Amino acid sequence: MHLRTRPRTRSAFRTRLRHLVLAGTALAAVTAALPGPASAGSGERFHRPSERGLTAVVRYTEYGIPHILATNYANLGFGTGWAQAADQVCVLADGFVTVNGERSWYFGAGAAPDGSLSSAATNLSSDLYFRGVREAGTVEALLRAPAPAGPSAELKELMRGWAAGYNAWLRKNRVTDPACAGATWVRPVTALDVARRGFAVSVLGGQGRAVDGITAARPPAAGSAPPAAGSAPPAAAPDPERAARAARALFDAGNATMGSNAVAFSGATTAGGRGLLLGNPHYPWHGGRRFWQSQQTIPGELNVSGASLLGTTVVNIGFNEKVAWSHTVATGVPMNLHQLTLVPGDPTAYLVDGRPERMVPRTVTVAVRDAAPVTRTQWWTRYGPVVTGLGAQLPLPWSAGTAYALNDPNAANLRGSDTALGFAKARSTADIAATLRRVQGLPWVNTVAADAAGHTYFAQAQVLPRITDALVRDCATPLGRATYPASGVAVLDGSRSACAPGSDPDAAQPGIFGPSRLPELRDLPYLVNSNDSAWLTNADRPLDGYERIFGTIATPRSLRTRGGLEDVAVMAGRGRLTVDDLGRQQFADRAPAGDLAAADAAAACPAVLPDDAEACRVLAAWDRTTDTGSRGALLFDRFWRKFTAAVPAAEQWKVPFSAADPVRTPHTLDTAEPGFAAALKGAVAELRAAGIPLDAPLGAHQFVVRNGERIPVGGGTESLGVWNKTEAVWNAAGGGYTEVAHGTSHVQAVGWDGGRCPVARTLLTYSQSSDSTSRHHSDQTRLYAGERWVTSRFCEKDILRSPALRVVVVRD
Repeated sequence: MHLRTRPRTRSAFRTRLRHLVLAGTALAAVTAALPGPASAGSGERFHRPSERGLTAVVRYTEYGIPHILATNYANLGFGTGWAQAADQVCVLADGFVTVNGERSWYFGAGAAPDGSLSSAATNLSSDLYFRGVREAGTVEALLRAPAPAGPSAELKELMRGWAAGYNAWLRKNRVTDPACAGATWVRPVTALDVARRGFAVSVLGGQGRAVDGITAARPPAAGSAPPAAGSAPPAAAPDPERAARAARALFDAGNATMGSNAVAFSGATTAGGRGLLLGNPHYPWHGGRRFWQSQQTIPGELNVSGASLLGTTVVNIGFNEKVAWSHTVATGVPMNLHQLTLVPGDPTAYLVDGRPERMVPRTVTVAVRDAAPVTRTQWWTRYGPVVTGLGAQLPLPWSAGTAYALNDPNAANLRGSDTALGFAKARSTADIAATLRRVQGLPWVNTVAADAAGHTYFAQAQVLPRITDALVRDCATPLGRATYPASGVAVLDGSRSACAPGSDPDAAQPGIFGPSRLPELRDLPYLVNSNDSAWLTNADRPLDGYERIFGTIATPRSLRTRGGLEDVAVMAGRGRLTVDDLGRQQFADRAPAGDLAAADAAAACPAVLPDDAEACRVLAAWDRTTDTGSRGALLFDRFWRKFTAAVPAAEQWKVPFSAADPVRTPHTLDTAEPGFAAALKGAVAELRAAGIPLDAPLGAHQFVVRNGERIPVGGGTESLGVWNKTEAVWNAAGGGYTEVAHGTSHVQAVGWDGGRCPVARTLLTYSQSSDSTSRHHSDQTRLYAGERWVTSRFCEKDILRSPALRVVVVRD
């Protein structure tokens, strides 16, 4: 690392820096020679742990946000990898241990991973899966595929450079983060490791959701006799109705650790006739699914600012001078099951069109710390791996006659980062749409975008198995006839080749929907999504005609969707919107559940708590927000969590859902429901037992602690329907909600005013670094607590004016 010192005067410094950033020769002033683009086909270079000769300039502005300047993609990757390592080396290193299948060796087989890269319950299960991916050469095969089926040459250069930059930081710096200082598992990586991490993210909704079921799959003994008297009976086939309930819960956005809001306003609603975008992803606050902020610039080629998932070489959610976009976790189910009919007497062979096919065994050995290695066999079919469950709630027993195989088309998809690269170069929402059609690489998210010309765009452009409702009618097993309408999880008859997912002529890979079949909307006054299906992206223009696997139509919406639709419709109707209006929406902290139910609860309270006038008074006086200063929010929150957990959704309201009035129904709390009184009494008793006043301001008991500093956090839960989502960990003995598990993460409010620079404000709620010794470990968290924003420095003039400007020239 080479750190350029400040000249004696600010004027001299700016002059020197301007010379540094001249287009085309930006880095010539600080390097003796620049490498040309490497050959993307050079497999040897791609696998090396480091590359010599790469260089980039990293300009840091307020809150440790890096602006990375490079002359080509390899150098841009180099600067990005270096800067990510500087902020997040321990989290990144932990993720590389995961994708290399080495967690059991370093951390013990029985311990649990952080869950950011798969659903594995233990390190051993995680290792068995990822070692299997590694030994099968899955990612290598995807890298060999020519673009657009495989990664582009630019993306390969980014990955190669990222690995070299990460390694250069490790060589030149001492790790000070207590989470991994001195740890032997913090090691150099290769570009292949970076690609493996991208693969893990791609399959999170499919194979990644079923890791335990894949690695635990064991065939029954071949030709086994019926069980002897008194012995355990064989595993029963799944009960369809119970499986349907489990699948619905498994894929319910309300139960997920990732979500999001995003809204785009067209020029018809804004003060200057240009678009506006508010992106509010809800992601984990800890571990490998954190976002990290940066600006990436190759003069004349690329200039984009935003947030990247850790270990990603590109900006995933962001903006440039002409267009802004965000993503929301979509309702499409990116996998399906095939029910196999096994060959009698041979449980590792199955029938397709009457002919037997043998399963392919993958035997994997995992090294374990302080124990013997563990060797297990996974079983693969033409459809994918045999799986014995989707989580503990949805078992899929492998019997003598039946097994289940999981189809995940994203296991053949490394195109997600190329999608982001296309977005970074886009000049309009039309270019965003064209990128989605050309690349087809997003595994589990929707896209919402706005541009400087006033256009808006929404698309549920996911990589989904091409399963139509007609195919399900013809091919679903009894289990599938229950799970598909309930959750979108199709279980198809694997004994018929005609029951495999079909193909569309415009699809980027076999077995997925082509772009002409995907839900999309353009150029409406507003387009908004809060993790419900595409149906009410605009309440005045319901979107239908898509297959059930994409999501539901004419079904109840979440309270967050309903509240968001109410808010943005009012904003659009008012018109003359600005970026400031987006900021106010983000921090309005309105609790739709409170607007719907608090008055009813307060009115019924005296009958439930006749001797507790204080509780009833607090409920009645609550302002229906979850601001840190809101009194009564905590009492209603604890009551509402208990009520919704105990009472089925259909029994909570007197007025049921109506598809003709989906934003305002259901409504009117059913206080006669026995669960109401129990929840209210329980909430009051809980707070009093913990010594928490019923009218305490929310921020006094919803907070995080960073280096001994207690930082209040606003926002509310999914069940309350708050846009600014906060899902916190309840610890009554510790004072309330003492840590945020997931919720609002990287927020961006973007617009244009006719000048050369976008008007943008951003906020990374958990701050840029997870290193507790970093000065950027909690600085933005304090901004978040005060509902303040970072004014984005996108144009050169704004970067150069930063009072915190620090320039680092990094070389390998």
